[in-house]
Amino acid sequence: QVQLVESGGGLVQAGGSLRLSCAASGSIFSIRLMGWYRQAPGKQRELVASITSDGRTNYADSVKGRFTISRDHAKNAVYLQMNSLKPEDTAVYYCTSDKRPWATIPDYWGQGTQVTVSS
Repeated sequence: QVQLVESGGGLVQAGGSLRLSCAASGSIFSIRLMGWYRQAPGKQRELVASITSDGRTNYADSVKGRFTISRDHAKNAVYLQMNSLKPEDTAVYYCTSDKRPWATIPDYWGQGTQVTVSS
């Protein structure tokens, strides 16, 4: 079992920045993939960014060039730096992890943190 706890969400004006953090605990030795998903009201949950244990990253087209995912193995943490935020980035953001580096539906999810971008 892996437990994930997100922090760093909040309200920000368009063009601003936020940094999300996620702390992992439990069976962290098994983690090969960590990522961030988001779900906006009335929309399906979507992948925002992911990073494998060897540092390979993947981003949604909508956030490329604005968001950066990073991982701190020593702290068992993953971060999402979000710059140039847009109102359409408003969503609940979920931290995820999986033992499979190719997982498209991660096994473990955090409780979510709200990000609201005002215009």
